[in-house]
Amino acid sequence: MNNQKQQKPTLTGHRFKTRKRDEKDRFDPTQFQESIVQGLNQTGPDLEAVAKFLDASGAKLDYRRYAETLFDILVAGGMLAPGGTLSDDMTRTEFCLFTAQEDLETMQAYAQVFNKLIRRYKYLEKGFEEEIKKLLLFLKGFTESERNKLAMLTGILLAIGKLSASILNSLFNENLVKEGVSAAFAVKLFKSWINEKDINSVAAMLRKVGMDNRLMELFPANKRSCEHFSKYFTDAGLKELSEFARNQQFIAERKELQRDLQGQIAREDPQKEIIAYSREEMKRSNISEQTMIGILWASVMNTVEYNKKEEVVTEHAIKQLKQYSPLLKEFTSQRLSEVTLLQKIQEYCYDKIHFMNSFQKIIVLLYKADVLSEEAILKWYADGTQNTTSKGKVVFLQQMKTFVEWLKNAEEESESDEEEAD
Repeated sequence: MNNQKQQKPTLTGHRFKTRKRDEKDRFDPTQFQESIVQGLNQTGPDLEAVAKFLDASGAKLDYRRYAETLFDILVAGGMLAPGGTLSDDMTRTEFCLFTAQEDLETMQAYAQVFNKLIRRYKYLEKGFEEEIKKLLLFLKGFTESERNKLAMLTGILLAIGKLSASILNSLFNENLVKEGVSAAFAVKLFKSWINEKDINSVAAMLRKVGMDNRLMELFPANKRSCEHFSKYFTDAGLKELSEFARNQQFIAERKELQRDLQGQIAREDPQKEIIAYSREEMKRSNISEQTMIGILWASVMNTVEYNKKEEVVTEHAIKQLKQYSPLLKEFTSQRLSEVTLLQKIQEYCYDKIHFMNSFQKIIVLLYKADVLSEEAILKWYADGTQNTTSKGKVVFLQQMKTFVEWLKNAEEESESDEEEAD
């Protein structure tokens, strides 16, 4: 028996080429850097020429593969080592963001270079955003002037929509926050951002990525207060940002208070305890009665799971409001509070379509429970006939027409009886 393993047949006379997709090129950005640096040194400080060079080079050089190297060069003049220092063994260019003049006009011109480049090569968007996140983490490795220029550029690029506000997450790095680098950087960034747009646009972008309630984190925990934030940014000439942050803090505190009240109502805590707690919070947080009645209305209504059938919705709402009308009554001692409650009910019934036909029944119930007075209802109605553009006002005015006429007639009869008595 032949124990030798039978040799498998082989093909001869043919050489097979490695498929292109199986080849793995070694990552070597040195040659790429030299090409970019050489081109930038030839264009000099003319930003129009720089933009044209970068546009043309994208067809010859691998921007997709070497995006980080490209942006390192344009910002810092060469490739950056971890921590933000320049690699010593690399050729550098004198032309870059960090060697430019530190003024807003120059930074706006530089921003247009980046804008044109990314608009021409859309695939660079993600790489550029990652580059900025990295640069923000390297801030301690840069000089104050370099940080200022980067902050101004970032603010302008945020304003023109070339960056997402989510990049600001990098500023919450513990070491940057602790040494005050984050807050100082944020001042320059927000100044240039607001200069290009306005605080409303800035606020909208921050809300979009959930950053609107995180600005306090620019400071260490022991300085993370509305008062410190307000003073720091107001002194830096950013009063509008201070007011925005204060308003966000106010909203966050009101939401937390509403959650607490909803919990008490859901547990069916005694109304006397809920009233006492609400009054204590009004005093502690300097909350007006008008604000409190709005919070209480939402808390009372949001603790019930409503059926989507219209007739059942009204029935459940009336049952809930009958139970908690004494609570609401405690916080409508002022006429303005009553009108505020009417407006909140109007908004609620409009926003929740199953409640559109419940408005009149709710108002009548609260009138009978002495939560709402006829004067407040008549004022709401009179104001509504002059301005019917607010939420559902036309529908609700129509619902209330018969009841308002009854109130007016009752008022006239009362006045007539008083005159006869006199």
